[in-house]
Amino acid sequence: MSLAIVHSRALDGLSASSVSVEVHLANGLPSFTLVGLAETEVKESRERVRAALQNSGLSFPHNKRIIVNLAPAELPKEGGRFDLPIALGLLAASDQIDAARLDEFECAGELSLGGELRPVRGALAMSLALRQEQSSRSLILPEASAAEAALVAGIKVLGAAHLLDLVAALVPGSDAPLSPATPLPLVQAPAQPDLSDIKGQAGAKRALEIAAIGEHSLLMVGPPGTGKSMLAQRLAGLLPAMSNEEALASASVLSLAGQFEAARWGQRSLRSPHHSASSVALVGGGSPPRPGEISLALHGVLFLDELTEFNRAALEALREPMETGRILISRAARQAEFPARFQLVAAMNPCPCGHLGNPLQACRCSPDQIARYQGRLSGPFLDRLDLLIEVPMIRPSELAGMAGGESSATVATRVVLARERSLTRQGCSNARLAAQQLDQYIRAEPATLAFLQKAASQLSLSARGYHRLLRVARSIADLEGCVCVTLAQMAEAIQLRRGLRAM
Repeated sequence: MSLAIVHSRALDGLSASSVSVEVHLANGLPSFTLVGLAETEVKESRERVRAALQNSGLSFPHNKRIIVNLAPAELPKEGGRFDLPIALGLLAASDQIDAARLDEFECAGELSLGGELRPVRGALAMSLALRQEQSSRSLILPEASAAEAALVAGIKVLGAAHLLDLVAALVPGSDAPLSPATPLPLVQAPAQPDLSDIKGQAGAKRALEIAAIGEHSLLMVGPPGTGKSMLAQRLAGLLPAMSNEEALASASVLSLAGQFEAARWGQRSLRSPHHSASSVALVGGGSPPRPGEISLALHGVLFLDELTEFNRAALEALREPMETGRILISRAARQAEFPARFQLVAAMNPCPCGHLGNPLQACRCSPDQIARYQGRLSGPFLDRLDLLIEVPMIRPSELAGMAGGESSATVATRVVLARERSLTRQGCSNARLAAQQLDQYIRAEPATLAFLQKAASQLSLSARGYHRLLRVARSIADLEGCVCVTLAQMAEAIQLRRGLRAM
């Protein structure tokens, strides 16, 4: 047989698109041509495959004109994932293995020069794509990748350590079975930092709890050393446990970036990029497009410390994903869409020297310097934040006598109960309520709405800011088990949105 077709998949954004690897052997001058919009690392597979076959004791068709087509041609292909399909295609086209059986499988894997199979990125994405398409094919992957892909239920995943393992099972007349992959063991996740480690800061802890209930974005402003970073790092431990589908979605994105860890299965991600991160690093991009930090924080927390030190363009790029929950990377040649359901928590100093409002050290910044410093955050960006709070400095003499306060487990129990109230009522968290749903689900008392309208006029709130106050007040009401939003709860929501002194 001179033609063989092997099924595989290419990573296209967050999806794993189907690819047919067509291998044709013809008479003529010996050559090895690879077509189908392959990147450089894919073209290098010719030498890896040649060496792997020879070092494994298999026959390479030296005296043939070899053409390998990766279809569809318009889909870019990258990485070493097509080494295994190309090798199997060559073996099938030269009648060394049973070509008819190849239609039962999809495969991917990088080959070493000795024929060992090396893991590839996006194993979970491939497995999820097979399940979504309800395909009857089995998935063949290197052992490490197969254990990751086997986490998806309902898909038959087979693992192999060496090319010869597959050849032994696919030679004509062989009945040697391929071993099913064992899913990665889901060990106990490492303990997260506890809220009881932070002394004092009752107001900031209250805001953190409200943010966890409604999935609200939060900006903390205060002098250095007040505990802003410690508070942000404990938010993920207050959030409700992830559902199996959320855990799979989160793990799939991390798998695309090669950062998936079985030890953190089901644990909400906490991403904290350095303030030198570019807009592409935050929202995604590149060629081919890769997910950014907002996608890697799917169903988790994105913590931006030293917020005012981030590039202005990078922060502005967050505005649309914060509203829509997705990011569409558009380039001249193609587009890629990534999820962006993350909870933003940020921290910043109130002024360039950092001591505005610090009772222990006088601020040396002029009003103009303070205004310019805080002006690094645009009005439209601030308008998309739900909670803007001050984290005050506590004197060391007072701090020494303070108790640690409630543990994360205690607060998380209240968060789960309050989140269940919102999910039972409206099917989503309060931060995800659409504008047209507010009148139906907020249920504010008439006096409360009148108070809010007066406050909105005095504070010059936009329509977006007005709606965000309603959502925050609804979360406070859920925390206290109230059916209707009261005047006191609305007043607290307004107070939690006044964190910048000079703005």
